[in-house]
Amino acid sequence: MAVPSKTVTNQDLAALVETNDEWITSRTGIQRRRHCAEGESISVLTAEAAQKALERAGVTPDQIGACIVATVTQENLVPSAACGLQKDLGLPEDIPCFDLNAACTGFLFALHTMECLLNASPRKFGLVVGAENLSRVINWEDRGTCILFGDGAGAAVVECREGWPSISAVMGCHGSGELLCLPGVESGGHSYISMEGTKVFKFAVEAVPWCIDQVLKKTGQTVEDVDFFVFHQANARIIDLAVRKYHIPAEKYYKNIAEYGNTSAASIPLVLGELQEQRKVGPGSRVLAVGFGGGLTWGSCLIEFA
Repeated sequence: MAVPSKTVTNQDLAALVETNDEWITSRTGIQRRRHCAEGESISVLTAEAAQKALERAGVTPDQIGACIVATVTQENLVPSAACGLQKDLGLPEDIPCFDLNAACTGFLFALHTMECLLNASPRKFGLVVGAENLSRVINWEDRGTCILFGDGAGAAVVECREGWPSISAVMGCHGSGELLCLPGVESGGHSYISMEGTKVFKFAVEAVPWCIDQVLKKTGQTVEDVDFFVFHQANARIIDLAVRKYHIPAEKYYKNIAEYGNTSAASIPLVLGELQEQRKVGPGSRVLAVGFGGGLTWGSCLIEFA
């Protein structure tokens, strides 16, 4: 994982818009978030996270069979962030490298896509990255959204071998631009995030348990069989509701939203990165990851650590 150096507190935001620390924390669980400072680049953070992942996995660039960067805020539409990463890391030139946009569910969509690619590739390692620079698409006059989002990058090296169990991904989407939207370039308006928070919250509290149920059913596992649950860090209350519904013990889930806010596609890999650094997950750990986001999109899968 890699995050910017600049920390933006709730008190900092209270100086910009009509809000306060208690209001933000009680409704979202967010206390701080990281934003790229002047001179910082999300592409540099992406490369840093990816390089750390390669080193931790003991995998060299020439062993990578595909590279996917999940993002909605890449610095350039062309060349893609993944192509830039291929150049920065010296990945092979005869592999697919591309960006994937599924908003906050992007990392999970990318994992499933990578599984499909590696099943047909002679190289059995893939590089999957979630990276966002959301601070540059924030409307600083909208107190409902400017408090939520942060920047960062998280990366994972994945391996897929014949005979290994699938990650049993469950994915879905429902085309809707009314609840959560980020207009593109030359669309006639500012490229700022807009969101109907109450309706998105309702969608999320329905999507999360549905995703968990589907993956458990698909794998024949139970809550007790899962070593750790990793939730997209959008709102602490959404996580708390799922934890209570499934009676997940405190040692089996983790929240870092207080520190980083909602980092969209970077959210789940940031959690995974911290969990591994803290040795809460390790060799053989089975992790059920759940995401949801704009699109609307949702997804879940069961990941096993090598």
